Amino acid sequence: MPLRLVFMGTPDFAVPTLLEIVGSGHEVVAVYTRAPQPAGRRGLELTPSPVAREAGRFGLTIFTPKTLKDLDAVDLMRAHSADAAVVVAYGLILPKPILDAFPLGCFNLHASLLPRWRGAAPIHRAIMAGDRETGVMVMKMDEGLDTGPIALELRVPIGPDATTGALHDELARRGAKLLPIALGALERGSLTLTPQAATGATYAAKIDKSETRIDWTQAWQEVHNHCRGLSPIPGAWFELAGSRIKVLRTAKGDGEGRPGTVLDDRLTIACGKGAVRIVELQRAGGKPMAAEEFLRGTAVAPASLVN
Repeated sequence: MPLRLVFMGTPDFAVPTLLEIVGSGHEVVAVYTRAPQPAGRRGLELTPSPVAREAGRFGLTIFTPKTLKDLDAVDLMRAHSADAAVVVAYGLILPKPILDAFPLGCFNLHASLLPRWRGAAPIHRAIMAGDRETGVMVMKMDEGLDTGPIALELRVPIGPDATTGALHDELARRGAKLLPIALGALERGSLTLTPQAATGATYAAKIDKSETRIDWTQAWQEVHNHCRGLSPIPGAWFELAGSRIKVLRTAKGDGEGRPGTVLDDRLTIACGKGAVRIVELQRAGGKPMAAEEFLRGTAVAPASLVN
């Protein structure tokens, strides 16, 4: 029989999985997501999460609690009489009473090859670290931070110039196909769980604003990984003539020099070792543009310094 499910997710990454589950014949009895957030230039409009928007299209019942730690939240969760929960980038911690509310358990779709990059920003951290491979995993949740046993995994190579934005979209698509396979096995009673490896755990802390400024004293590869790992959000940046410039794409540049020095008329900038060439960038409040377009409207003389 089809499963009765609670779906818990918030951002765009979770939407493809919700759509696949709805289309797979399982009954989504409730959707939990984060409350509407202020948006617009003045932050006066409350905007529902991407998951809430999609759930509304299907007429699903939506809940936006601020916490799941009180007794009322636990009682409501039990009242759904769901077999299992599916969690995809929800944003709230699930305490043990919530985990225990589902006879078959809670299953999380996580965007890394656990135990590597447990935590909030696994896609950003994998690229920033220069990893050549990542993936998506379906994990049965326990009380730890992404420590539960693995049901299914799918490995995905990371190209040398891949950005977080592109990898995010690919993993969202692939994860959306993987999760229903796990639910099908769960429904049949044939889902196999494997404990995570005891070694190799790393933690993907949320990106802090203090990390986003480009450090030109690093080698070109580290600068390149930093820029693509933060692209497009929150964005690595530097200052040019007092203006903040967000860097969206870079490539290996030619030449060397004092870190932060502009080396040519193509916006190649020296690093601690080697150089990077900026391919795509964005002014504060502006639209993304190619470096060539930027240079047509902004003079950046070779031998000048950026901060």
